[in-house]
Amino acid sequence: MNKLFYGDNLTILREYIKDESIDLIYLDPPFNSNRNYNILFKDESGNQSAAQISAFEDTWHWDLNTEALYQKLTTAHNIPAQVSDMIAALRAFIGTNQMMAYLTNMTIRLVELHRVLKPTGSIYLHCDPTASHYLKVCLDSIFGFDCFQSEIVWKRTGSHGGAQKWGPIHDIILFYSKSQSYTWNKVYEAYDPEYIKNFYRFNDSRGQYRLVSLTGAGTRSGDSGKPWRGVDPTLVGRHWAIPISSLKQVVPDLDLSKLTTQEKLELLDKHGLIYWPPKGKVPQQKRYLEEAAGVSIQDIVTDIQPISSQAAERLGYPTQKPQALLERIIEASSNPGDVVLDPFCGCGTAVAAAQALGRNWIGIDITHLAITLIKYRLEDAFPDAKFTIEGEPESIDAARYLAESDRFQFEWWALSLVRARPTGGDGGRAGKKGADRGIDGIINFIDDKSGQPKSIIVQVKSGGVSSAHIRDLVGTIDRTKAAMGLYITLEESTGPMRKEAAQAGFYHSDLWEQDYPRVQILTINELLNGARVHMPPTGGAADLTFKRAQRQKKDDAEQPDLFG
Repeated sequence: MNKLFYGDNLTILREYIKDESIDLIYLDPPFNSNRNYNILFKDESGNQSAAQISAFEDTWHWDLNTEALYQKLTTAHNIPAQVSDMIAALRAFIGTNQMMAYLTNMTIRLVELHRVLKPTGSIYLHCDPTASHYLKVCLDSIFGFDCFQSEIVWKRTGSHGGAQKWGPIHDIILFYSKSQSYTWNKVYEAYDPEYIKNFYRFNDSRGQYRLVSLTGAGTRSGDSGKPWRGVDPTLVGRHWAIPISSLKQVVPDLDLSKLTTQEKLELLDKHGLIYWPPKGKVPQQKRYLEEAAGVSIQDIVTDIQPISSQAAERLGYPTQKPQALLERIIEASSNPGDVVLDPFCGCGTAVAAAQALGRNWIGIDITHLAITLIKYRLEDAFPDAKFTIEGEPESIDAARYLAESDRFQFEWWALSLVRARPTGGDGGRAGKKGADRGIDGIINFIDDKSGQPKSIIVQVKSGGVSSAHIRDLVGTIDRTKAAMGLYITLEESTGPMRKEAAQAGFYHSDLWEQDYPRVQILTINELLNGARVHMPPTGGAADLTFKRAQRQKKDDAEQPDLFG
């Protein structure tokens, strides 16, 4: 069963994911690469909060939690010696700072990811040049030098005006396999029109074609080194290199293993696949454009553009990657029905790509904001998709525990129950922690022919409640010129609170010819039992609050047992 997990991926990997159960891992771990590089290496002191991943502010610090992880990496019996030696050497070189905290947190997680990966599996780690060289060392120590397969460069932007340095316009994706027997599928990208113009310059009755050599470098002692029709490749230090794929297209049922090289060449010529030059006698193969699959994927990716601000695919998540990039990775290194894991799933691009390609998947994230965004993305893009969410409160006691553990995570989760977009303040960036000035979230809707969205402002309270809160909410509605207000509370509402809400009157919809309470109070218990905001249906929160993902098709896949 496809699953979304809310929580720390280290805990979830250890407690829920079986050994050697995953076919492909993609991860894009958060790292604040926009900060000054030198600041990342500045020694830290004092009691810092535990390293955590916020939705939009990625920070790692050297603190007691990081020190404990480092101690485990260097002393635990189940950590390979080369990993312990590597992380100790990095600390001696780098010191105790944000960069070392990041590498320590990543290493302990990469050890677990190696454990859950099948022998035929692969891992792709997406990073930027700020830390890619250190992460490569970490991966070498965990997966082995011989299992490094590729360093992929993705050109993520057209130009960047760097100050006194080359413009930073690329990301790095490190590709490792768990063994030498790993899944690999040929994936092709379309030919560039200029390439077709320059190379496929010839035409005959079968179509457009280019000329390619029929020989390879070096001499051979077998029949591939013998002459054919008076042409001896050995004389020029080469041998015959037969394009088997072209032969199979014209004689698919023939057992080519029983033919000599010369007989294969005769077959090619018989079917019109050899070009004889008017002058000279060295033949070449005709490779027709209609038979060409394209260019095999290369380790420099320039044909997949970043997501523009106006792109239909964009969901408003700052680090969102193009789905085409993830689909290329998934197609190359997995098969339909395989299991894809993204332990830092953010807005869920890897999950969406896996769903679209008929793979099973597991997504993990430590913020309810991300889990909510992925849930809506899947529901919108794949209405028939079946998945479960682990870690979200399903009872009032669980909701109270979340509120006591992390007030911000509770707030984001509560807002998700009504599809409200977190604000973190008037007009602030979604998800940014800070003073809310009376607005924790926004629900947008359209209620007239102008198409201009109107808003419901949302307040979330996890502690004590009073009628003063409702009066404050009314004041915020007036100040912001919002249409309505919603008060979500963990505790039960009181009579005076409900009286204050009633005195706020109604919002009238001319379009629907209906009145809606201008101020509404919903408890967490009511929301868990199916209560919803009473509001105009036009547009709806589902359409306007979180950007709706485009509907996609998917291939069905079998659902393996992935969890211990």
